[in-house]
Amino acid sequence: CPICCLPLSLDRNLSILNECCGKLVCVGCDYANLKREFQGRLQPKCLFCRQPMKKNVEERERNTRMMKRVEANDPVAIYEMGVFRYEEGDYEGAFEYLTKGAELGDAGAHYLLSIMYDIGHGVEEDENKRVHHLEEAAIGGHPDARHNLSSFELRNGRMDRAVKHAIIAANLGHDISLGFLKSAYKVGGLVGGLISKDDFAATLRAHQAAVDATKSAQREEAEAGRRVM
Repeated sequence: CPICCLPLSLDRNLSILNECCGKLVCVGCDYANLKREFQGRLQPKCLFCRQPMKKNVEERERNTRMMKRVEANDPVAIYEMGVFRYEEGDYEGAFEYLTKGAELGDAGAHYLLSIMYDIGHGVEEDENKRVHHLEEAAIGGHPDARHNLSSFELRNGRMDRAVKHAIIAANLGHDISLGFLKSAYKVGGLVGGLISKDDFAATLRAHQAAVDATKSAQREEAEAGRRVM
């Protein structure tokens, strides 16, 4: 988060995109800002660029703001437009935006492209391109991509590579990868003996540190407020 400087949660629902500047901020900082503005009866402003925010902004105006960020080659805005198109079922439009986002180095765009190539949404299924985008997303620090690479290597019988990818994903806070490593360590099986006691302990500590790094009192307050609503 560019405000509190804590890592953003892996859950995208816990981040807020500001259309005016294209910055993702955590729900904790957004909630604290809204609370400060309400209590002080202040004019709502963007938490990052401080641009005044209008109340009841229509969807058309929000889209216009977002398109300005897209035209400025903002990779976050381009990725978000790709996600929007994808969720709307416009796979061709999604592919266009996501390809551009990937060219600009957005890890999320690479990851969603890997999914499109996996299930054939808007493109022909292509295993090589799927893996390519998974690798690019993983290099960019995308935990889900790293986990999927682990699964890919496991299916192809490359157990040592599968465990290495899972360790990296778990170190980034990925719960499923950590669960896989726990099972492998406890019961052995196909990957038994490929993770040492020391490596497993280090992974547990790194995973917990990654999870703890995304926590703050403001984020917990925001989450509590959301549950009440």
